Amino acid sequence: MRIGFIGLGNMGGPMAANLAKAGHEVAGFDLAAPCPEGVTTAASAAAAAKGAEVVITMLPNGEILRAVAAEVIPAMRAGAVFLDCSTVDVDSARAVAAQANEAGLGALDAPVSGGVGGAQAGTLTFMVGGDAAAFETARPLFEVMGAKAVHCGPSGNGQAAKICNNMILGATMAVTCEAFALADKLGLDRQAMFDVVSTSSGQSWSMNTYCPAPGIGPKSPADNDYKPGFAADLMLKDLRLSQQAAEAADADTPMGARALELYVQFVEQEDGEGRDFSALLPRFAARGRG
Repeated sequence: MRIGFIGLGNMGGPMAANLAKAGHEVAGFDLAAPCPEGVTTAASAAAAAKGAEVVITMLPNGEILRAVAAEVIPAMRAGAVFLDCSTVDVDSARAVAAQANEAGLGALDAPVSGGVGGAQAGTLTFMVGGDAAAFETARPLFEVMGAKAVHCGPSGNGQAAKICNNMILGATMAVTCEAFALADKLGLDRQAMFDVVSTSSGQSWSMNTYCPAPGIGPKSPADNDYKPGFAADLMLKDLRLSQQAAEAADADTPMGARALELYVQFVEQEDGEGRDFSALLPRFAARGRG
């Protein structure tokens, strides 16, 4: 398949490389990052999109997505699919999809879960919004770049699934870190804490798979001085998106709102910037109740 790929950073670069390794013809464009091996460098985003059957974007935010879409959609051939894998606000995803549909294109919003490791290994999960025909066109690409792709419904629903998932993740990681810090102060050994919680009603992905306590459970960023697998900055971005969506939908999300407050404080007022989102544990361990 002929593919244009726009946005070749930490996530997009490995995704594009995996498509090229699988035999697809990939033209890439990024303002800063170089094209990975096997990907042809295009002179512009529009040049990468010209003649492509599928154009994939992996971009930082909705504003940039809208700007790139305005450049790329007019350059795309009729019947092609605009596949956005960025994590952005639902309104931007739906606006870009409407623009693509008006131009005679298929449109999918397909944010991912799995981080840089998943992008490199080709084991991402895609949460996909858009029409079924476009989903079927892109399915072979999802199978190269990821382990699972779930069609969540119409345009914008991929972003809705992503922000709901990550609102849960942010809140559960925060309370998992709080619980370890409380266990420390109560004299409960961290390994004993893990052995109980990971096999009882408190278990979660944050505890069982991505444990924030060094040396406990499977290997995680906690065992690498909290160097990011998923940066606290990115969790903050996703929690902000969740609360923007909650406000727009008139949804009551007090736990999500409190998780956002914690990550704002951690990233913007403390030392969380550039650290893994599980580094809340040493933050809580060093603090008292006041």
